[in-house]
Amino acid sequence: MPRPESDSIWVIGVAMTPFRRYSDADAYDLGGRAALAALADAGLTMADVDVLAAGSVNQARPYPAQQIQRRIGQTGIPAYNVLNACATGAAAVRVVYLAIAAGEASIGLAVGCEQMGKKGLLGQAAPVAADRYVPSGKYGAVMNIEGVLGTGLMPGVFAQAGMTYAASNEGVGFEQFAKIAVKNHSHSTLNPLAQYRKEFSLEEIMAAEMISYPNTVLMCCPTGDGGAAAVLVSGERLATMPSEVRRRAVKISASVMTSDPYVADGLVQPDVNTLTRNAADQAYARAGVGPEDLDLVELHDCFATAELLHYDNLRLCEPGGAGEFIDSGAPWRTGRTPVNVSGGLLSKGHPLGATGVANIFEVTTHLRGEAGDRQIADAKVGMAHVIGLGSACAIHILERAAA
Repeated sequence: MPRPESDSIWVIGVAMTPFRRYSDADAYDLGGRAALAALADAGLTMADVDVLAAGSVNQARPYPAQQIQRRIGQTGIPAYNVLNACATGAAAVRVVYLAIAAGEASIGLAVGCEQMGKKGLLGQAAPVAADRYVPSGKYGAVMNIEGVLGTGLMPGVFAQAGMTYAASNEGVGFEQFAKIAVKNHSHSTLNPLAQYRKEFSLEEIMAAEMISYPNTVLMCCPTGDGGAAAVLVSGERLATMPSEVRRRAVKISASVMTSDPYVADGLVQPDVNTLTRNAADQAYARAGVGPEDLDLVELHDCFATAELLHYDNLRLCEPGGAGEFIDSGAPWRTGRTPVNVSGGLLSKGHPLGATGVANIFEVTTHLRGEAGDRQIADAKVGMAHVIGLGSACAIHILERAAA
């Protein structure tokens, strides 16, 4: 059920650094920069914050929350460190959301940051021999399937997921996946914070180096560095704030996180669909809206195949209709349901820990009417989605509403 207005939670400050490679700052510096900018956006300082949650993947130790505190202010507040794969930043937002919902805080700060290091493909652990087992407490041991069945390398996982969808649904092939990259690279040209801002034709994308069919290199997200932050506040506290803060506040109509349920096919390849479908259904129910009400969506397009799958998983199209959805132009910024107006991960970049908060930054900016050249006109409701493979799916539905 939707939260009552008196019990609502709002975003009042957002910021992100440009996503690129930084040689003059580490992940915690980037998180600190984003945090200070988000606080300034809200008209606050660290002295106003009751709770902090921060996360990074490659820099999960030594403890991002405390490292960021040392850079922007150590005030003794509770500081939570979050790690949830690519959903790490969104998980930090949800930790702050839950602290406010529980009455433990009235203002909270969520930060995601990452320094990706050398160029390379996203992947999980190195293959494990078939006779290696992972302990699992009193229930005995479970075989680690990595290297035995399927693959844990992200290009392979999402290529296989895309081809499975294509095999089951008409009108989905190499061209439909490539059209997603055409769209996102085009959108990125309007985003000054994007890591890459270059347009490519369909022919250029399809002819680029093949990484894992059907994803060419221009259909894969780049690795880069960055930070993003969001300031959340209770509805009760917001009512006491200046009118300008209230005017720019964006309501969190739903905050949902799911993990992988058991599915039989998951023994062969990671299931990238079910946890998103479950999260989407819960989010729509909690927000009291449907996919037809969304004015924009920032979803997790680590690969072009992933975006097409999530059209279906997020109920943006009819079941099996993701190919027709991209063919129709619906997810372009001028279409029925604009998707990844930022350029998405394919162009904006994917600093793992920062991505989930950056998606919330993008949606919030549009709902405020502050997105500049890429602004979606009269945007009222938006969705931020991120998935951490083998970890979590987080969805936030945000709404422009009178505070």
